[in-house]
This record gives sequence, structure tokens and C-alpha cells, in this order.
Amino acid sequence: MGMSSQRDYYEVLGVGRSATQEEIKKSYRRLARQYHPDVSDVPDTEARFKEINEAYEVLSDPEKRVTYDRFGHTRPGGVGFGFDFGFRDPFEIFEDVFGRGFGFRTSTRRGPRRGADLRYDLHLTFEEAAFGCEKEIEVMRYDTCPECGGSGAEPGTSPVRCSECKGTGQVRRVQRSILGSFVSVTTCPVCQGEGKTISLPCSLCGGKGRVYVSRRLTVTVPPGVDGGTQIRLAGEGEMGERDGSFGNLYVVLSVEPHPIFQRRDDDIIVELQVNLAQAALGAEVKVPTLEGEDEISISPGTQSGTVLRLRNKGIPHLRQNGRGDELVLVQVVVPTKLSRQQKRLFQELSETLEPESVLQGKRSFVDGVQEFFGL
Repeated sequence: MGMSSQRDYYEVLGVGRSATQEEIKKSYRRLARQYHPDVSDVPDTEARFKEINEAYEVLSDPEKRVTYDRFGHTRPGGVGFGFDFGFRDPFEIFEDVFGRGFGFRTSTRRGPRRGADLRYDLHLTFEEAAFGCEKEIEVMRYDTCPECGGSGAEPGTSPVRCSECKGTGQVRRVQRSILGSFVSVTTCPVCQGEGKTISLPCSLCGGKGRVYVSRRLTVTVPPGVDGGTQIRLAGEGEMGERDGSFGNLYVVLSVEPHPIFQRRDDDIIVELQVNLAQAALGAEVKVPTLEGEDEISISPGTQSGTVLRLRNKGIPHLRQNGRGDELVLVQVVVPTKLSRQQKRLFQELSETLEPESVLQGKRSFVDGVQEFFGL
């Protein structure tokens, strides 16, 4: 448990609980200047500096101060005030009070920076998404300069160590003021933190070490993908700065709708229209599948809305064995135009059929279909 959870904030700043905002600020200025890591040799000075800033951030804010006076280090609900709970950087608080120019945090030399990730939108047909495919794509990205090999220097020359910072990428300066002496460590303005300079930049990349080029790639699309699926190609993004690693390329897939099939997870749905005779008497009819036509049996007395299942005729499971099913939704079509002979036959048939009574309390055809498909 850190200091801030053990010591009272008023005690940390050396003020009473009735101290005014001006007294709190005055005490903070004295202690922060005394324990700033750039000038203090006190053991654990960084921890003390954080503790002082944490106490000031709470007590200088009227709302936080009221809450602290009431609940102490634990807010209602058990959320602590501790430094890890959303407090600002102590050096930013210091700069807000004293102004910029005193005691900046030590700047580090700029190191390698990972390249940016890229996105490519790839459109697939329904069949390509179902069974997988290989697609060739063209991507524009920053890549290593082929002329200088990424060094940024004209071929035949090399970068040299920066004379200003001696290759460290940092410049240290001692600043004196009425507040005392502070060490300011900043990025070298000559080499911009690189630690090296280029006397003769590469004519192709202008000294950047990378160029914007087109790159052709082959994307392997696995069977069973769907719209929104992302394929990650590691290292195929942009080249990073200062010898940084390449980013990644994310290929985002979209799938064209099929004129016949609809997809539901790994199942496909197709509507099959049959006439009254086929529905009443039963029949062997052909139905389309992803691999071509297949025969399916229509049982005598099949009603409109009946769903037949063709096992393993759907979409292959993504990166798994097996496939979904094909669901055949039967629709019994009532003819709208009849020849004289057909009318006569239907009239004879109607005389032999018993009249249907009105069904009450039964679910509708639409209800049944929606329930089956989980709509």
C-alpha cells in the first residue's frame, strides 16, 4: 500500500483541515519545489513528489475536498482516492502551478515506432465466402526505401552521430531561477531525438528511409466466412519509423447477397414453390443447393410453410469440420389462371371435398415460420 493510502492529505501538505485554498497552494509550492526529482536528493523523492501532488489535486478541488473530508481515502462504494485511480501526472500539476520551463520530466530518446495498421475491404460472392478462395489484392503502404535500404542516407554515405547530443538524442540544460536550479532534459533539436544526422539525404525518400509504394498480396479466404469477418495479415501494414516494426493489415470481408439462398449462421434457406397437386399427392422435386440440384421428397398432404431439412448442405463451419444444413421452405402456390378443363376438374374436385371449418385459436402460418427460424 502506497503512502497516499496511509497518510492524511492535510498532513502531507502540512496544513490544517480549515486551511484556505491560498494556504494549501502556498504549502504545495514549497513542498513540490523541495521534493522535485530533478533537484532533491531525499530518498524516495519521486514517491514523495507524487504524494504531494496527489494531496494537492484533491484538496485544491472543492468538490473532491468535500468528499475527502467526509469519507477519507475511500469514496462511497469503496473506490479509493489512490494515485492509480485517475490522478493526473504529477509533473503536469507542477507545470500548472509554476508554469512551463521548470522541472520537466526527463525526456527519453525517441525509439522505434511501430508502423500503422492498414485496412482493406474485400468483396466476395456468396459462393466464395461459403467455400473459401484465394484473392489477389493491391495495397498502398509505406515500405523500406529500396534505394537507401531504410537508412535515409544517399547510397555510398552513412548517417553520422549527432554532434549536439553525442548520439544520445537528448540535450540536458541547467536552468536557474528564483525557485532554484532545475535540470531540463529535452529532445535534441538538431537530430530530433534520432541520435544521428544525415549529411546527404537519399534522393528517393528524402531521408525518411521509407517510400509509399503499391504491394500485391494473396489473401487466403477460409471456407465459412461471413460479412464482417476480419483476416489479419501480420507484418503487412506500414513500415514503422526509426527502424520500427511493420504494422498489420486487416482484410475486412463483405459478402454479396445470393439471388436464391439466404444465410442464417451456417444454414442456408431456400424457398421451394410447389403446385396444389404436388402438395396434395406428394412428389419428387428438384431443389437448388450450393453444389447444384438435388432431389427432395414432398410428402402427400404437405402444407404451405412446411420446412424440410437437407443435412450438411449448408455453409462449412469456419475453421471447423462439418457444415450447416439447407432449410427448404415449401410454399404451395394457388393458380390464378385456369383453363376451361382445369376449372372443370377443380369444380368436380370441390364437389367431392368436405368443406373446411374455421380453425379458432390456431397459430397462423406466419407464426409457425417465424418460430421455426427464430425470428
